[in-house]
Amino acid sequence: MCLFCKIVAGEIPSNKVYEDDKILAFRDIAPQAPSHILVIPKTHIPSLDGVNEENVEIVAHIFKMIPKIAAEEGLTNGYRLVSNCGPDACQTVPHLHFHILGGAKLAGEMA
Repeated sequence: MCLFCKIVAGEIPSNKVYEDDKILAFRDIAPQAPSHILVIPKTHIPSLDGVNEENVEIVAHIFKMIPKIAAEEGLTNGYRLVSNCGPDACQTVPHLHFHILGGAKLAGEMA
């Protein structure tokens, strides 16, 4: 069971921001911005490469909820959304997740 699956199962605590039957959003333990929230599906999907016909509705739900989560966080002046896919992109947890970063003017360069 991966780290994020353990968080979903309640085996590892998290600072929850939002939860429903399909997704969980919680604060990153090593924030890269004043507001840094991870949004994950409760169903294990290894990365963006694992999105398929059976789970695409969960991913669509994530994208439906991200603007609401960002608004609740007060990110009214914008935010960045990031999802690393695979080792070359530095995906450290093999469970699909999206980083919502905001709360300050972010650097223009992404690399």
